Amino acid sequence: MSTTTAKKPRLTTSAMIASIASEGQRVKAAPFGKALVELAMQRRDIVGLTADLAKYTDLHLFAQACPERFFQMGMAEQLLMASAGGMAKEGFVPFATTYAVFGTRRAFDFVHQVIAEENLNVKMCCALPGLTTGYGPSHQATEDIALMRGIPGMTIIDPCDALDIEQAVPQIAAHNGPVYMRLLRGNVPLVLDEYDYSFELGKAKLLRDGRDVLVISSGILTMRALEVAKALEADKVNVGVLHVPTIKPLDTATILREAGRSGRLVVVAENHTSVGGLGEAVATALLTAGVTPQFRQIALPDAFLDAGALPTLHDRYGISTEAMSATIKRWIG
Repeated sequence: MSTTTAKKPRLTTSAMIASIASEGQRVKAAPFGKALVELAMQRRDIVGLTADLAKYTDLHLFAQACPERFFQMGMAEQLLMASAGGMAKEGFVPFATTYAVFGTRRAFDFVHQVIAEENLNVKMCCALPGLTTGYGPSHQATEDIALMRGIPGMTIIDPCDALDIEQAVPQIAAHNGPVYMRLLRGNVPLVLDEYDYSFELGKAKLLRDGRDVLVISSGILTMRALEVAKALEADKVNVGVLHVPTIKPLDTATILREAGRSGRLVVVAENHTSVGGLGEAVATALLTAGVTPQFRQIALPDAFLDAGALPTLHDRYGISTEAMSATIKRWIG
């Protein structure tokens, strides 16, 4: 007697495709580029710079609308950051875009010495954060937040969706000082408008309450956490989601208030290595305040990750909706 095993359909997505939108999900095209153009129409001090990646960071929309304020620096990320610092000294508000790996790892010394040490008003908006590309360790910025958190005075934003990005752009421009924002580009999911949400720099927002589990999350893992919450309703597991779009400075007061409620498992979920990101920031805040809930972390491993199609990698490293749901169910046992 022979048996056959059903095989999963073969994925046809390429490692190059960096969209994190699911099939049929609502999206908005180029929210960063459109928001920056709208802001530039109101403020003549806004300038845009990139390191040969205008199209791939949606800055090409700014270049088309404001060609006299757009600067193509070529494949030279250190020059990009140094030039942005120089423009800030002259009273401009530069938005500098590149990939997160290049803006943090390759240009770190220039960000640290040229921009941050003098508290210059530069906004670094960097695409492909965490595991949002299948190109492997050369392009996967799994440690960018850890690097930027170590720089004094650096504000760090990890937006969840198109709404977060649209609302963050004018607020980071109004903020005095250097900002590092993880950038989602292209067709970006739109989810937060269903939760009466508005971005507020430096503030965490409770998107939904839950009696069994509280997920404290940032970036695309807030989107995943909301999907997990809906999926686990069928198993009578009630999951709350606290979105933390500003990693630094951390909204400690809100985190302590929500995590301090007794009887809930607290899970920090982030699209970043388990070292040096939101998880460690939250754990430090909790322990320092003497708040000690049952605590777990969903994060990327402290390792160099594989190349491949994003759905496969998200399953492999535990940040897909299905993987996160199974993990949380196992933890609450």
